Amino acid sequence: IREKHGYPTLHQALVQLHKPADLEHAEIARERLTFDEAFLLQLLLAKRKAALRSLDAIARTRVPGGLLDAFDKLLPFELTAGQKEVSAEIESDLAKSHPMHRLLQGEVGSGKTIVALRAMLTVIDNGGQAALLAPTEVLAAQHLRTITKLLGDLAHGGMLGGDEKATQVTLITGSQSAAARKEALALAANGAAGIVIGTHALLGESIVFKDLGLIVVDEQHRFGVEQRDALKSKAHTPAHLLVMTATPIPRTVAMTVFGDLDISTLRELPLGRQPITTHVVPVKEKPNYLDRAWARIREEVSQGHQAYIVAPRITADPDAGADADLDFLFGEESDEISSVEELAPMLHAGPLQGLKIAVLHGRLPAEDKEATMQAFSQGDIDVLVSTTVIEVGVDVANATIMVIMDADRFGVSQLHQLRGRVGRGTSPGLCLLVSQCEELTPARERLNAVAGTLDGFELSRIDLEQRREGDVLGRNQSGTQSHLRLLRVLRDESLIEQARDDAEQLIAKDNDLRDYPALRKELAQLQRDQAVDYLDKG
Repeated sequence: IREKHGYPTLHQALVQLHKPADLEHAEIARERLTFDEAFLLQLLLAKRKAALRSLDAIARTRVPGGLLDAFDKLLPFELTAGQKEVSAEIESDLAKSHPMHRLLQGEVGSGKTIVALRAMLTVIDNGGQAALLAPTEVLAAQHLRTITKLLGDLAHGGMLGGDEKATQVTLITGSQSAAARKEALALAANGAAGIVIGTHALLGESIVFKDLGLIVVDEQHRFGVEQRDALKSKAHTPAHLLVMTATPIPRTVAMTVFGDLDISTLRELPLGRQPITTHVVPVKEKPNYLDRAWARIREEVSQGHQAYIVAPRITADPDAGADADLDFLFGEESDEISSVEELAPMLHAGPLQGLKIAVLHGRLPAEDKEATMQAFSQGDIDVLVSTTVIEVGVDVANATIMVIMDADRFGVSQLHQLRGRVGRGTSPGLCLLVSQCEELTPARERLNAVAGTLDGFELSRIDLEQRREGDVLGRNQSGTQSHLRLLRVLRDESLIEQARDDAEQLIAKDNDLRDYPALRKELAQLQRDQAVDYLDKG
């Protein structure tokens, strides 16, 4: 490999790096050492991929005339070309006798849920069950509503009037009543529920499945490898795994952090989806713009639409004065951070007086959160003042405007996720990023970038450039010094690609690296590195 790329030996590289004959020698030495890092990382991922391929799983092939076919006939719309392509990839994976290990990434609103549901129905047609793991109770409840609605009578298995091919969908969360939990546990254990949706509560020891064939993890970055393994352990034979993310991942990050997963990407939005317009509202320079933001909400509501207002905090800073946020709200200067519990009553008494306003955040009891989301979905609430609890999966087609307070407090990907909650119907969406940051500051540039493009992949690169690769590759998270000192995932894209090809060829030829004892020893050291724990958590 070294000769193929024209790299110096390790000794020569170290000498040339510290005492280079010229800049060219210094550069090739740096490249050689950078390649070493990329190659070791890719070897680790290639070995992990090979280990997964060696496991035995039950092949779940498509059953003609089954539940999936019945569902496809029910669909009131045509799948996009991308959805069809990804569904075919997943169908091919499920039909194999080793477990699927696939990452499905797609823009906000690109229709990942439909693709995942079709995979679940394939497994149910083969007598298996699917578990859908969601990071929050709000999202788990949203999935239950969406999937039950999409399935219609096909979700009423064993019930009067239910289709003979039908299954049941059940929900398991930490805060549900004892009676509801008991019923859900029984449906999972006896196999009547083909789809079991839940939060971390799904990982509990009391949860038993009759035949868990597919695990779907939504917003996979919210879960660690231990949590995925806890769910995998509930399957009698290795289960197929589909992990989903609405945070687009730059190609090189996918190759370095998710290299043991096959990757599918949904780029196009379903027909009828409207683009979202995004503007920055700079309150220090143009305080009257905030008044206009509240006026826009009133206009949207008067046309029968609904609005989100997102704040970074649930409660006010205890050190802040009681009226601190009030000044900011009405366009006067303040440095306080907006909170849901202060914002809602102020808006109710002020610029949004007369509108039906409700609050939503993580500290509310589960039944209150569920009732609020239900009321908002049904159009009984005009304005929802919320924390980022609505960031993923919440799907209310009638919501057309979002105002994000102190938007500079959020990351690029998070802002992109949040604004994806509007414009989900046939009316255009509007997102207003309210900020007290001044022009030419990095925070303001970040907001301008979000306002400037709807391309999540472009934004993910900007996000990565700002956070630097240490955050991605484990140097900052692991608490120890990572072996990755030179590798930069954006700069070294072609090098990583080459290292991946070389690693895959080597592992295919000599999986245990018997002919390369020094390399085997180095890889074993990397596996002990805490950074690997972080890579696993990807």
